[in-house]
Amino acid sequence: MEKSSNPLIISEIELPSDLLNGQVLVEVITSGLCGAQINEIEAVKGPDKFLPHLLGHEGFANVLQIGPGVTNVAPGDQVVMHWRPGIGIQSLPPVYKYKGAPLNAGWVTTFNNHAIVSENRITKISSANHDKNIIPLLGCALTTALGVLKNDAQIIQSDSLLIFGVGGVGLLLIKIAKILGVENITVVDIYKEKLEKAIELGASKTILFTDKNQTSNSLLESFGSKLPTVVIDTTGNTIAIEICYEISAPNARVILVGVPTHGKKASIYTLPLHFGKILKGSEGGHSRPEKDIPYLLKLIETDILYFNDYPTQSFSLNEVNDAISQLKSGVAGRMIIDFTKRP
Repeated sequence: MEKSSNPLIISEIELPSDLLNGQVLVEVITSGLCGAQINEIEAVKGPDKFLPHLLGHEGFANVLQIGPGVTNVAPGDQVVMHWRPGIGIQSLPPVYKYKGAPLNAGWVTTFNNHAIVSENRITKISSANHDKNIIPLLGCALTTALGVLKNDAQIIQSDSLLIFGVGGVGLLLIKIAKILGVENITVVDIYKEKLEKAIELGASKTILFTDKNQTSNSLLESFGSKLPTVVIDTTGNTIAIEICYEISAPNARVILVGVPTHGKKASIYTLPLHFGKILKGSEGGHSRPEKDIPYLLKLIETDILYFNDYPTQSFSLNEVNDAISQLKSGVAGRMIIDFTKRP
């Protein structure tokens, strides 16, 4: 990424000659494309101080080489790449070179064929016949969905759940909630196609978002006196955030996953916070990769968590800007960059 709000550049970069303490060299197999990358590209959180830089934070990779001090993985291991810190050393970020100058990267990047990552940003998994389009989701989308429900919302079977935005994470919230025994699930989105997919994955009711008044009235009519007890916004839209807060039970847990554009503010009446309502932002569901990835992988391996109804689209690295356009257009599911695929 050279400039904000511009297409990504596909080019050659130079890797450091040696690995530092706690660093691991991996060959990326597949990477998910997350809404967080759209936010990065569009500078949603404000001016980007680190340009140019690499992107990506959920991936599936082979370990090629380990640096000093690394004990949790070895060459030949398959790993999930994740942005939440797990076990192992937190190394210094690598310093790549691009056009002869330093190129910024964090502890993990996944939009590059080869990446140097921190030991605590990868988790070893069994070298089985994994679905390469699904394993990257363990690095962010799946662990976030699980963590938001279990850690942030502390959801139980009797809760009624309202989800604003059913993109990649929103659809997974439905799947995980169903596994946790939650039956009453309502979703809101601006795209009819996403609402249809939400029903297919197990949502009880859907509401098409139009404007604040009409959407609020539709939700009130749908819920009656039994307002939802857990409300999750994945959109970052300030109007959606206000509705989530207002159209929820007095003791509701309102969890914000999406991030508003820099400078945009939601307006709420704070009194309900004094009488039991909870409003909080989520940092990746406060997931613990070393615990949550094996748990989710076990659900996948035993067919409790399955993905024949979850849409993914695969793109080569050279097609990454097409994948970004698809994600921004509202296509349901997850866009996957497949490094084994040629355009």
